[in-house]
Amino acid sequence: MSSRLSSIALGAFAFALVLASNNAEAVGVAAGTSIDNTAEVTYTVGTTSTTATSNTVSVTVAEILDVVVTRQSPANISVTAGTTQQEIVFRVTNTGNGPETFRLVMNSVLGGDDFDPLPATPSIYFDTDASGDLSPGDTPYSVGANDPVLNADAFVTVLVVNDIPAALADGTFGISQLTADARTGTGTPGTTYAGQGFNGTDAVVGTTNALSVANGQYLVASLAVTATKSQSVVDQFGGARPVPGARINYTIIISATGTGTATSSLFTDNIPANTTYVPGTLRLNSAVLSDLADADAGDFVAAPAALVRVQLGNITQASGSQTIQFAVTIN
Repeated sequence: MSSRLSSIALGAFAFALVLASNNAEAVGVAAGTSIDNTAEVTYTVGTTSTTATSNTVSVTVAEILDVVVTRQSPANISVTAGTTQQEIVFRVTNTGNGPETFRLVMNSVLGGDDFDPLPATPSIYFDTDASGDLSPGDTPYSVGANDPVLNADAFVTVLVVNDIPAALADGTFGISQLTADARTGTGTPGTTYAGQGFNGTDAVVGTTNALSVANGQYLVASLAVTATKSQSVVDQFGGARPVPGARINYTIIISATGTGTATSSLFTDNIPANTTYVPGTLRLNSAVLSDLADADAGDFVAAPAALVRVQLGNITQASGSQTIQFAVTIN
């Protein structure tokens, strides 16, 4: 038993950077808690009052083995065929009532999907720097070497990392899975491991079978964004001749095709040499945008290079075409 406690202490120290408290509720009273009870009987004989005290009975709360794995990433993670090091973020939470060591196993060969993601090497990391994605500061997991030790109600954030096979069709999907189980043991609820719980208590398997599984899904989503620009000229004499003082009206139509999402999309267009931007002419889908860097999506930048820009945010095929307009005059 002393070796198990030493292992828990060392593991807790090693993973101090990746463990955190959680809002989940562990199962009842902490493992190892002693529940003591003593009864009294008070009575009177003649004029003398006497109290008789019973023996004290005690019971030590056993350890419940429970764990929950939950996916933190979106339901569909957009990827491109042939890309590498694509992570799915999971959270492993100890919902038992005592400190427990957990084993982690990933599986990317599952039925019901279109392709099998290819486990990277290593394929499981702890999100040591709490960035929410795979980064140089994250710690690779090695089963049996640095299994996470979690106190009751604590969790660890885990990254399952796969490469995506090449030559996959747009819209196909692949599933990857993370399993966590209690090192003390698993089984049907009520299964007991005598003397193997915290502080020498019994360890009893809880309602999760001391094992939990969660899936993440990669969606191959290629997306092409195109911009088509047109212009019209209006001169000060009522014609369409590009003479000094004439106005050039620009229209740019931006479209997306495919199943993915173009995130944080930003449109920029430099004001052509030998022209001057016409204040107040910037539009997005016919809505007027101010020239200032304010709450709306667009603005005009005078220096170091004159340009207009419009924040388009996330663009999908379902978003439809986005039309941007502005004007300049020929100097």
